[in-house]
Amino acid sequence: MGTIGSILIGIIGGAIGAIVLILLGLDLQYRQKPGNKLEVTSGNWELEVYEPQRYLLVGELQLCNRTRRLEIMVPEIWAEVKLLSSSSLDGVTTSTQILPRFSEASDRTDGYWEGHIVKIGKSDPIEVTVEICGPDLRSLKVAWVKIHYVTYGPGGRIPCVRHVVVPLRFPHTEDSKRWRPAANADVLPIHTHLLTELDDPVAIVQRYVMPHAQTGDIVTLGETPIAIMQGRFHHPSTVKPGWLAKRLCYFFLPTSSLATACGLQTLVDIVGPVRVFIAFVIGAIAKIFGQPGFFYRLAGEQARLIDDVTGTLPPYDQFIVLGPDNPQAIVNQIQRETGLSAAIVDVNDLKSS
Repeated sequence: MGTIGSILIGIIGGAIGAIVLILLGLDLQYRQKPGNKLEVTSGNWELEVYEPQRYLLVGELQLCNRTRRLEIMVPEIWAEVKLLSSSSLDGVTTSTQILPRFSEASDRTDGYWEGHIVKIGKSDPIEVTVEICGPDLRSLKVAWVKIHYVTYGPGGRIPCVRHVVVPLRFPHTEDSKRWRPAANADVLPIHTHLLTELDDPVAIVQRYVMPHAQTGDIVTLGETPIAIMQGRFHHPSTVKPGWLAKRLCYFFLPTSSLATACGLQTLVDIVGPVRVFIAFVIGAIAKIFGQPGFFYRLAGEQARLIDDVTGTLPPYDQFIVLGPDNPQAIVNQIQRETGLSAAIVDVNDLKSS
């Protein structure tokens, strides 16, 4: 019986070990799968009607399936809009509509969205219209369009939102004409519309700066507007704080953009949890010996560039904004296409020389 018992124990132990390995393998495979990786692009937007009492915004967007080897369904999609204005919005109304523009779409007039399958690696076009009516629309600044959609696939049923900020007011170049004397140069603040992901840094310089530029001038751009134009911002609702971010965020100063779980998790998502943890440990030890700032040096450039919620102008005060990507390439492009030297600056860095 002893031999048989040992054999049975060995068989049971082997079976348990095999089950554990299978479960670990399944978990590893799951973690490597992209899930419902379907995105809605920011698209191209036109203000097709621009009348004192009626605006009509039309956006051409894409449903992009970036999931490898899997089709993703979009059973629901709808839009809402939030207007930002310099005066009251009493009497101003909005209406939205989303129309499928892919070849097999049904031509419906009731506004109903028929569940759609986006094939592997495909991008299917849709059209979003926003109609704004009111007694006087001249005070409107931007339309913040929220495109709600549901992805349905191997990751389950996942609600998503694509945020698009569309400018409605555009200042004239004559509005920027007051030079201000400084210590070593004259400074001209340039008025622009509220910059969004729909804008391009070079085009902005050409439109607003070039009419005033002279030989030898240097144009400076804030790092946050550059990041916004690159689409490097996301809503906190899309961030899932992990174990590390939830615990370490309490050790940062309340004014830091890393003092919230979502803000710190954004950095973890960029550089990885190991680097953040090592930077935190070394930074804490260095601070004990009177050497602050080591965390930001070790955690990477984005650690000091991330702006958490409330860190910038509306409506981006509702978002986490990253630092710009490859700023030197942008500076080089501005100089190449406009002839102006350029610099991207962190205007909130009061300790910079």
